[in-house]
Amino acid sequence: MSVRWAGVFPAVTTQFRSDQSLDLGATARHLEALIASGVSGLVVCGSLGENQTLDPDEKRQVVENAVRVSGGRVPVVAGVAESSTGAAVRYVRDCARIGASGFMVMPPMVYKADPGEAAGYFRAVAAATDLSWMLYNNPLAYTVDVTPERLTEFADIPNLAAIKESSGDPRRVTEIRLALGDRLAVFAGVDDLILESSILGIDGWIAGSGIAFPEENQRLWELTRAGKWDEARRLYRWAAPLMKLDTHPKFVQYIKLMIQEAGLGAEWVREPRRPLAGAEREHVLGIIRRGLKARSALAK
Repeated sequence: MSVRWAGVFPAVTTQFRSDQSLDLGATARHLEALIASGVSGLVVCGSLGENQTLDPDEKRQVVENAVRVSGGRVPVVAGVAESSTGAAVRYVRDCARIGASGFMVMPPMVYKADPGEAAGYFRAVAAATDLSWMLYNNPLAYTVDVTPERLTEFADIPNLAAIKESSGDPRRVTEIRLALGDRLAVFAGVDDLILESSILGIDGWIAGSGIAFPEENQRLWELTRAGKWDEARRLYRWAAPLMKLDTHPKFVQYIKLMIQEAGLGAEWVREPRRPLAGAEREHVLGIIRRGLKARSALAK
């Protein structure tokens, strides 16, 4: 199944049991809820999917599970977050055989690559597959910044189709358009910049916190597509405190706790992450519960 790089592609959590073992059944149930909300694709094994804590065979199990659940209804995009070029090449080849439709490629993990090294990594991964892929730019988390100027250097890669822009600077949307026109689909990657990014002209959204409230998340996206900005602002103001949970270093724990409160999964994470405790847990729960309680007013 080919990827049409447009619309909401939620970044899905990898569900675990309390003993930190994979819970593919729980992951599948959440995937079904996301598909039912009307999303355009699924991203698995991304940052929110705790990619870097998964063993190589576990990553492949998660991708295979998503492909099976989707059953061709929406494309499955596999996150690539490897520490070596060789491992990334093997991974994309395996995922293509499993049935993934495309990839979201992060820069090399652990080692802080310089621009030339990062470029070599991206090009090697691209050459390993015929499937289309998205370059994930998140310099705040992964140190490598693919600026709009550097992005133009990759315009000759035929299967590079999109960029997930998570620098935190919405001006990048316009800068990418000025540098590359419509050569790449531009996806927002920071939840609480989605409205600002939409106004500037994006093609899609890699949603994080919205996986806990998929129907409202999808409605917000559709309102931006229809240019119904007053309605979009109203919904966005409700969602903003919840979306802010996606911008914290513990965003995985925060969002998994939100998913649990929404009845769509469990909060269990894999070490070194640990579930929230004490005052921090109560603070985050307060934000989540206030938001979920106010959901009923959205339809009025």
